[in-house]
Amino acid sequence: MILLTSPSNGPGAVRRFLLPGLFVLALFVTLYMRRPVVENGDVQGTTYSVQTKETYGRDQIVISGATMGTTYTVKVALSSGDTPDQEKMATAVAEALAAVNASMSTYQSESELSRLNETQSPEWLPVSAPLSTVLGMALDVAKASEGAFDPTIGPVVNAWGFGPNPRTDTPSDDELTALKSRVGWTHLELDRVGLRLKKAQPAAYIDLSAVAKGYGVDRVAEILDAHGAKDYLVEVGGELRAKGVNTVGVPWRVGIESPDSVIRGTQNAIGLADVSMATSGDYRNYREVDGQRISHTIDPRTLKPITHRLASVTVVAKTCAEADAWATALNVLGPDDGVRIARAEALAAYFLVKTADGSLEVVRTEAFQAIEDATQVPSGAQ
Repeated sequence: MILLTSPSNGPGAVRRFLLPGLFVLALFVTLYMRRPVVENGDVQGTTYSVQTKETYGRDQIVISGATMGTTYTVKVALSSGDTPDQEKMATAVAEALAAVNASMSTYQSESELSRLNETQSPEWLPVSAPLSTVLGMALDVAKASEGAFDPTIGPVVNAWGFGPNPRTDTPSDDELTALKSRVGWTHLELDRVGLRLKKAQPAAYIDLSAVAKGYGVDRVAEILDAHGAKDYLVEVGGELRAKGVNTVGVPWRVGIESPDSVIRGTQNAIGLADVSMATSGDYRNYREVDGQRISHTIDPRTLKPITHRLASVTVVAKTCAEADAWATALNVLGPDDGVRIARAEALAAYFLVKTADGSLEVVRTEAFQAIEDATQVPSGAQ
């Protein structure tokens, strides 16, 4: 700028520096425009930020934030010529997740589910279509899993200190006996066409935390589809759904975490294409009372935390809500009954079972092996 305005430089000098200067300015503007564009927002407690960055020569939108007491990340790989409205997409994603939370949270006193739990009536009660969908899936898995999955286990989960009101002790046998009458998925009768629910046990308390995050993933996928996204990966609290391919052009590669409460590592990696994946285990969410480790996974049949050798189980399914529910059910069932029912239901499941010497035994169902074989990707692809 000094050279351009110095009196010692004539018109020729101005032209010599003006043209290169304009080129540099244009280059700066181009580079600046390619920098990540970040927008931040908050939709009913669900936060979001969005940016675009180049990965392996292909632009990718990354939306991330907090929801349902956890975090979420959405990656959308863009094809040449794609120009989606990033902020509009990010806002729609946040709105979808906020709506799921407002409907199915047990932590929000004004949520639809909380109000339903507070209503102790044996009469038919109206429910929204989303809540009916999730309740219906929960009841289907409860029946197929022989009661290992139960959406009415909420009071017992709370009693063990894993609900909205944490506690430092453990429930007595008398306390669990008193709660037993409130637990049982057969207490619920759902009219899926009429969108209404009847509680044969008016004091039944419904907890959908084992399926709501998965349903949230599915809702986000629907939003992305509506915005024309063809290649994406959605993750909410570790539950996943993938469509198409990543920026390298291969199925989205995701890791199955090693069941270690201290060190985070990957036990296995799998390519996901147009399917969902969820994992359930006792190695992250637990608490200790008097030196005893208590798993957050409660067996509805015993009303007590699981104690078997199954460290974690991963399920791949068409919808994330289904994968989420079945991962919990199989985790409750354990390594023997879990594998038996997974094969009977033709589920794609991957079990990590603790052995006597402290190592892990891997058990795959045939359906899971088929997915691994069909989606093998180069080890360097991400």
